[in-house]
Parts: sequence; C-alpha cells; structure tokens
Amino acid sequence: MGKKQAVDQKICDTVEHKSPESSPSSGRDARIVKTDLALRSALLTLLERKPLEQITIRDIAAESGVHYATFFRHHATKEALLDHVAADQIHRLVELTLPVLDTVDGEASFVTFCTYISDHRTLWTTLLTGGAAGTMREELLRVSREVAIDRAPKDHWLPVELAVNCTVGLIVETVVWWLRQPANAWSIEQVARILNRLVLAPQMSLAAAT
Repeated sequence: MGKKQAVDQKICDTVEHKSPESSPSSGRDARIVKTDLALRSALLTLLERKPLEQITIRDIAAESGVHYATFFRHHATKEALLDHVAADQIHRLVELTLPVLDTVDGEASFVTFCTYISDHRTLWTTLLTGGAAGTMREELLRVSREVAIDRAPKDHWLPVELAVNCTVGLIVETVVWWLRQPANAWSIEQVARILNRLVLAPQMSLAAAT
C-alpha cells in the first residue's frame, strides 16, 4: 500500500462516520473539512511513531501540510485534536462492538473487532492506558448506552444500562490487558476467543436459562 493509500485509509477509519457535513456549493466548507481530515490523519500517523507527549503542533502541521497558524483555527491544542479523534474512534468501536452481541458467530465478529484495535494499536494504547483513560472509558460507556437503548429488546430481564456496563467493562479491561502485553504475545484470534468466552458465552447461558 502506497503512502497516499495509507493516509486515505487512516482518514476513512477515523472520520467517515463523524465528519462535518458541508454544502457542495461551499468551497470554504469543503476546505475546512479537508484541513480537519488532514490534521486528524497526521496525528494518527505521528502516534504510530512516538507518544503524544513527544508530538508538537509543529509536527502535526508539517505532517498534514497545514500551516502552523491554521491548526489553531480548528483546535486549541493537540489534546483537543486527540479528543476529536478519540470521539470518532469511540463511535467506530461501538459500531464494531454492538453487532457482535447480535450474531451467533461471535468469535468471528470479535476477530474483526480485534483486528481494528490491532491496526490502531498505538492510538488505542494512548486512549485507554494513558492519562485520559478514565475519560475515554466514560465516553465509551456513554456512547454505548445511547446506541444500546435503541437496540435493546423490550421487557428483557437485564436492564440496558447494567448490560452495557458489564459488557463494555469486560471488553475494555480485556483490550487494556492485551495492549499492555508485548505486541506479538497474543494473536488477534486468541484475544477474540477470550472475548467470545468472556462476553458472549455467559450471556447465551443466561438467556437459555430464562
């Protein structure tokens, strides 16, 4: 995959579900969107090379091809940019997580989920094990609850909020544990199997018993 393709893929992964809408007739709006996509993609690229603490706004501007002063028209700080990237990633992760709970072949679905985490390992290590980990977990729970309310069956024995808390908690703790291991210590398939047994197997047993 060439550099341009890699950047395009990172942009697609990061913002395809949450990018601001723009009018086709508005060149200015289109430029704003393009600049913001470039900044987010640049941060993702830089996070693959070094931790956030070592990344400067000038690094982000240079990587994105955006003027240094233009950065501040979009984000006050690099942490604010990370917050926007994190919000996009959380929505993407929730979209990958919730369908897992609706499928019979949970392990295969968890492979897709774990592949996504693995492909963005540095970013998710920053989000879930760094100083903002508590905030990220709360946001993940909040978004999960919002989505789950619309999907939850009526009159189910387990309250939606409790179900989301338990499910997201198990998934997040497993992912955090995995991210703290050496990169090749546990394969995607092994972690997917663990998640399937932790999350889906107990739910299926409880459902059969009710």
